[in-house]
Amino acid sequence: MFAWWQILLLTLYAGYQIMDELHWYTSAGSAVFAGMISGLVMGDLTTGLYIGGSMQLTILGVGTFGGASRIDANSGTIMATAFAVGAGMDPEQALAAIGVPVAAILVYTDIAGRFANTFFGHMCDADVEKMNWGAYNVHYWLGAVSWMLSRMVPVFLALAFGQPLVEAVTTALNGDLAWLGKGLTVAGGCLPAVGFAILLRYLPVKKHIAFLLLGFVIAALMGTLFSGVGALSGNIAAVNGALAEPVEGLAGVISNMSMLTIALIGFALSLIYYKNNQRPVAAAAVEEDDDDEL
Repeated sequence: MFAWWQILLLTLYAGYQIMDELHWYTSAGSAVFAGMISGLVMGDLTTGLYIGGSMQLTILGVGTFGGASRIDANSGTIMATAFAVGAGMDPEQALAAIGVPVAAILVYTDIAGRFANTFFGHMCDADVEKMNWGAYNVHYWLGAVSWMLSRMVPVFLALAFGQPLVEAVTTALNGDLAWLGKGLTVAGGCLPAVGFAILLRYLPVKKHIAFLLLGFVIAALMGTLFSGVGALSGNIAAVNGALAEPVEGLAGVISNMSMLTIALIGFALSLIYYKNNQRPVAAAAVEEDDDDEL
């Protein structure tokens, strides 16, 4: 079972994160931050950051417009992290089996919070007409409480009473339903890619394909660089330890860089140069057409 103070802290944070997202904007109302806080409370920061980061990538391309409700990724991250650590679930399984479904179900509590908020909003309008500022302040804050309760109540109920159910599900996924558990693990690993795909669907990729290629290649190069620095530090440690056998180091990592990387960089730069030079030509052609008409 979860400790009472863990349930209390996670419940309070569930209420805080929605108010931060709506009002204070300190970035504490994001899936990554939710994973970090949940991981600290549960005593496993690594798992919390992994689930929070994966959930953030999953919803990367999901947006809302106007008063539209959306999946509650932050509460889903809190639940997935808590049960992954508390019940010993695989983080990817927890993300796919708990995090995403909970985030989708809490759309309905989000709608309930919006309805209650509208009710208190009308009361605030009436208070303004009567110039009853004391009642206005009370109704204003009651509207904020309705938003917080829309997250706090589901998180509290799940953490307080859902542990036996999650433990039973975990046992089944690791036992007779191991095939399903492996499938959920694969699905959890694919979710960030789905988020990227949704994001790319809305971005003007065709117009800025060169910058997309450069960003991808630079990110890959940074990974190579960091790996090389790690290998170099390992070599230094080996020298200090006077090991008999040499260890492959930075040169080995850099030499593995394929010609495809260099080709992609060259292609991206050439495409940028081509597009930049096409604009003056097109503008000059338009001016010539105008001169001919005159």
